[in-house]
Amino acid sequence: MRTRQSRRWEIFLLSIVLVVGSAGCGTEPEAVTRPLTGRAAAPAAHSSAEENAAGKAALAAYSGYLDASRAASARSDPSHPALTRFLADPLLTRVRMAILDAKEHGAMRTGKLVSDPEVVSVDLAARPPTVEIQDCLDASGYRLVYAKDRKAVPGTRGGRYLATATAVRYPDGRWLINGGAAHQDQPC
Repeated sequence: MRTRQSRRWEIFLLSIVLVVGSAGCGTEPEAVTRPLTGRAAAPAAHSSAEENAAGKAALAAYSGYLDASRAASARSDPSHPALTRFLADPLLTRVRMAILDAKEHGAMRTGKLVSDPEVVSVDLAARPPTVEIQDCLDASGYRLVYAKDRKAVPGTRGGRYLATATAVRYPDGRWLINGGAAHQDQPC
């Protein structure tokens, strides 16, 4: 029988499972951004070079997201400026809430997370243009621990599992990650 506390930690874990990577930095002020919206008069044909460039830009945003999330998590700073360089809502709010929740519970992440992302689809005709990313995360060496004594938080686990993310292109040309999920029930 799971306790309320262990269920809370499981929910917490799922919400920050992608809040990982190596240290990132940033000094840009936080900005409110919105994806491109509207209807195209006719579907546009995009070259494979454009799709490849979009995929590379989305993967760079995903990598930056992992780095920024790790930096913010290590500092227990849900307002870390690097987050807004790579994330947009609704994922930005979820990541910030997860970092705040960990801080309030005296927890932090230690170790290393290994990421191996790939682009699974590019839709430049969509409004906003989107790129779907799939990743096999190896969290075997990445643990949620109590900051005070570095003991593992009960109910947390590592392992290798599937993660997905959505990148969207914003009016200023940036690709930001605005959606993501960890599928711990799907090993990879």
